[in-house]
Amino acid sequence: MSDLTLQAAEAKRASRRLAIIDSDTKNSALANIALRLKENAEKIFDANDLDIKEAETSGLETPLLKRLKFREAKLSDVCDGINSLITLEDPVGKMSLHTTLDDGLELYRVSCPIGVVGVIFESRPDALVQIATLCLKSGNAVFLKGGREAKNTNKILADIISSAGIEAGLPEGWLHLLTTREDVTAMLALNEYIDLIIPRGSNEFVKYIMNNTSIAVLGHADGVCHTYIDRDCDPDIAVKVAVDAKTQYVSVCNATETFLIDRQAVPKVLDSLAEALKASGVELYGCPEASRLLSIPEVEEWHHEYLDYKASIKIVEDVNEAVDHINKYGSGHTDAIITQNEETADYFMSAVDSGSVLVNCSTRFADGFRYGFGAEVGISTSKIHARGPVGLEGMVSYKYKLIGHGDIVDDYSAKRKTFKHIRREVK
Repeated sequence: MSDLTLQAAEAKRASRRLAIIDSDTKNSALANIALRLKENAEKIFDANDLDIKEAETSGLETPLLKRLKFREAKLSDVCDGINSLITLEDPVGKMSLHTTLDDGLELYRVSCPIGVVGVIFESRPDALVQIATLCLKSGNAVFLKGGREAKNTNKILADIISSAGIEAGLPEGWLHLLTTREDVTAMLALNEYIDLIIPRGSNEFVKYIMNNTSIAVLGHADGVCHTYIDRDCDPDIAVKVAVDAKTQYVSVCNATETFLIDRQAVPKVLDSLAEALKASGVELYGCPEASRLLSIPEVEEWHHEYLDYKASIKIVEDVNEAVDHINKYGSGHTDAIITQNEETADYFMSAVDSGSVLVNCSTRFADGFRYGFGAEVGISTSKIHARGPVGLEGMVSYKYKLIGHGDIVDDYSAKRKTFKHIRREVK
């Protein structure tokens, strides 16, 4: 049996214990993790400095380099996230259905952990902390594989989080860190031990994972997000929101990549929007008409995730064309409309097929922490189990519990008894 298989078997055993650990123990573990991270801040920063130096030498792209940095502000943010997670209700053991099948025969649907989760993520060390702590709170054991450019930071973070959890009463083997691509390939074959894979990366990468494992996959590919500026918009709101949606943090999946502008809004918005974006350092590309009006290069590909100070602009006839464009070229991640017309907003929210649909606010709000989920293990563009930012609720499944008193099916097959199926209020 390989080392990875042994680790997976250990994680499976740990997941059985995590499933029944009480909320106080999990919250104590979270508090201890935040404490140990702060106590080891300098060691974490030293490891991150080493990663940064190696990344700069290798010519890592600027957006990825920004994601890689883990200093005081990010440490503070992840600890705030952990403290927020502590305050949230335990997602395990929540009843979502109660039906009386017959007198004395009660059926319950109750949430439970998924089991062992494997998460493959990008070069953001803060993502490791968020994922690990979400899995802890939801009672799941976890395999983590970050980008190799963050190997030193990820190693020390994983060691601190794992040991701090065990100090507080979590089982040995609740967290494992993978370090090579070969580990990922091997993990995909461990369907006996691993219950869910969450890949975060390009479309090609997610498709590769899906095509090479029989384990369930919760897919989050690229984030081609749109902001549509409607004819009935408030121009000041449109420009303010657009600049935030693009520039607040460009190297993340919920940043807007394409702005769609209603033709009737062009006279009051186009020039001021372009000026504001350019003033923030954004390089613009456009459809033929926008290219001509703004003297900018034409777009080569509409389904494009820039993750940089770059954005596309397209002029559309109306909300219908905007919706059609989003559903054709978007990634099902996050899309927004800027309008004062409630009817148009309602139509947009219903017609756009994305995990998050927003009105008069920045696409950057589509985030597990900002949604009040404590953090997120990823963004799901799937339509089953979990969609959008996957927080605590997305990290649990459910089981049915049926409680009887010597009941047998033959009584119902022989018509000696009949089902009542009375739905009860869930408290």
